[in-house]
Amino acid sequence: MPLVARALRPLASRLSSTAASSEKNKYKVLVVGGGSGGIGVSNQIFNRFKAAGTPLADGDVAVVDAAEWHHYQPGWSVSLSPNGTLVGAGLKSKTELRRPLASLIPRHIAHVAENVKSFQPRSSSVTLTSGRTIEYDVLVVAIGLSINWGGIKGLSQALADPASGVSSIYSYDTCDKTWKDIDSLRHGKAIFTQPAGVIKCAGAPQKIQNMAWDRYRSTGRGELVKVEFWTGMPTMFSVKKYSDALNELRIQRGISAEFSHNLTAIDTANRVATFKKADGTDVTTDFSLLHVTPPMGPPEVVKSSPLADQAGWVSVDDGTLQHKNPEFANVFSLGDCSSLPTSKTAAAITAQAPVLTENLFSFVDNGKLSSARYTGYTSCPLLLDYGHLMLAEFKYGLVPEETFANLLGDQAKPSKLFYHFKTQLFPWIYYEYMVKGQWYGAKGIIRPKYA
Repeated sequence: MPLVARALRPLASRLSSTAASSEKNKYKVLVVGGGSGGIGVSNQIFNRFKAAGTPLADGDVAVVDAAEWHHYQPGWSVSLSPNGTLVGAGLKSKTELRRPLASLIPRHIAHVAENVKSFQPRSSSVTLTSGRTIEYDVLVVAIGLSINWGGIKGLSQALADPASGVSSIYSYDTCDKTWKDIDSLRHGKAIFTQPAGVIKCAGAPQKIQNMAWDRYRSTGRGELVKVEFWTGMPTMFSVKKYSDALNELRIQRGISAEFSHNLTAIDTANRVATFKKADGTDVTTDFSLLHVTPPMGPPEVVKSSPLADQAGWVSVDDGTLQHKNPEFANVFSLGDCSSLPTSKTAAAITAQAPVLTENLFSFVDNGKLSSARYTGYTSCPLLLDYGHLMLAEFKYGLVPEETFANLLGDQAKPSKLFYHFKTQLFPWIYYEYMVKGQWYGAKGIIRPKYA
């Protein structure tokens, strides 16, 4: 054996003995997905068993995800590159908002750096893309959702063309282009779109629109650039209180809107966008700038599995987050891939994770679920301009549930404090607490206690 290899062998042995094994064929808890839901809940689960005096051994919990990077996706609409070139909404560097996934997984949790190819819940196992099969006692599915870039004709080609005027904040690779396009536009028509159906953070299309409008206003282009909002939805927002406030703001700013208009095709050569109305007819319009929110849906690996409901999401109870099929009682899910009828946001996950953790712990401990129930809480921090934000918080039934209303007043009103929460506090909380399993939604660092 070469001298260097002999010297390094004891070190390698010590390192491997302190890191959880990712080569086992079975884990007590298998978490599929290393995004906002998976990374945080894996830590909460490990910590919950430890707090109960029945700690899991190192490597009993595993996270399955082949991704190199873990992204703070809410920041893609508010990024600023290191050299000062405006991107996103011009507030932070997108490189500040990501971390190597492996660096976020502690040594006592195994990291299986592969993706799941198929689920076999009847045998409590998954098959990885390599062909390897892993069994589990309990499964947590937190695989996110899929963005259908091909769902709009011409979109992929337009995003790849630096001169197309077409961009999207919904990709790490294209959020730079968004603000370059916005900031370089001197006159013309800037259209911001939202599709019908489920998307990540339903307020995001308006966030970037509002920041662009404010940029044009503050740089003397307010009369030269016409901002328009074309949405496949019937209103500005799903919750009436916030929808009414957003619509009033839109009208005050002179932003025109077309409701129930779904973007279907882009002709970059002629700068024409085609929308389909609710009655099935097509409408075309020219554009100088087009910000696209693409259609989204459940990942194919979930959609084609026995875990899926009719729409393709992981079918779980709205309150307990346990799979609805009694045959799959050892399966739980949270976040974007779940069937939970609430907005798909990181804030929703902070409220879902402690409920899932408590019910999973109770299920393993005594075969029954605890009293923990998720009420549908979610939040959407809606950027209104450079300096103001509307903090929408609500639960099942689209009922507002505002954390700060009693102290700070109506959250449908623009707030400077909430703006600083969004741009400075929330990203810090995310990486310092949430991904470590130490943030519990509106309760902050205080873990909820259930009977």
